[in-house]
Amino acid sequence: MKRSMRGVAVAIFAALAIATLAAHAPSGAIFTTVADGSEVNYNIYAAKEDVYLDGGPGPGAPQHAAGLDDGTYVFQVTDPSGKTLLSTDAARCRQIVVSAGIITGVVDVGGCQHVTGNDIDHPPAKTVQLMPYDDTPNPGGEYKVWVTFLDDFPAACLAVVDCGPKVKGNAHGFVPRHSKTDNFKVRGSIREIDTRFFDRNGNILDGLGITWTDTLGASNNKWSYENLALDIHHEAHVEAVEDGDHKITIENQAGCTVGSVYVAGVLQRRSGPQTVTVNANNNWPGDTVFIDVYCQ
Repeated sequence: MKRSMRGVAVAIFAALAIATLAAHAPSGAIFTTVADGSEVNYNIYAAKEDVYLDGGPGPGAPQHAAGLDDGTYVFQVTDPSGKTLLSTDAARCRQIVVSAGIITGVVDVGGCQHVTGNDIDHPPAKTVQLMPYDDTPNPGGEYKVWVTFLDDFPAACLAVVDCGPKVKGNAHGFVPRHSKTDNFKVRGSIREIDTRFFDRNGNILDGLGITWTDTLGASNNKWSYENLALDIHHEAHVEAVEDGDHKITIENQAGCTVGSVYVAGVLQRRSGPQTVTVNANNNWPGDTVFIDVYCQ
């Protein structure tokens, strides 16, 4: 029995090493929502059952923004640090299919696949319920959802719930720098990073994007938009940030040649495209840290 288990461990370790070498990050973005795809204010949910995965052009993305690359993906839910896997079903049950940049369904694996909803924003897109997953050990009620290509996920890990903690750069079979992640909260208070864009006349701009790289090295794309019903005011917002350094990358793009950049009211030393670091810690200054970008 010990020899058999050792063989399984060796096989999983080898698969993890191969996946690390071969993996690549998808384009586009993921985000959490409710069953019908309408966004929840600041991604704070009343119950774990309410949280669904969505993918493709995110809220506020311009029409030309690419969605997720077509293909089959695996997802997981962890605590914000990525150390504790919270998903409780086998990885093979957590597969989604993307076509034309939107989630079109889940992989039928004989009954354990996840519940889906109909996305009202991008029909015939589907949303995918994240349950089942355990409560987070994070005292602030924070969670992290990950998505990676099935081809980049170790095949030996599909039949099990957890491949184990980080091995050779993997977190339960996911390579952070080759994954898309998004954070959400079930109850709790707001803690987010909001990026705003302004033109030469000081008018605020929508449809402009940033790339957020989390504390683990995983990334996601966000766009500025307005939704008064959700208390979102022309911001590209990163929700439920965990403790540590978060990087916001601001590039030149259609509608904005980057000029001056301010972080929490402080002018950065240089102008133009750049990556700024926001440190989230116990001394977080209020609900939101603003990054203001002035376009030339």
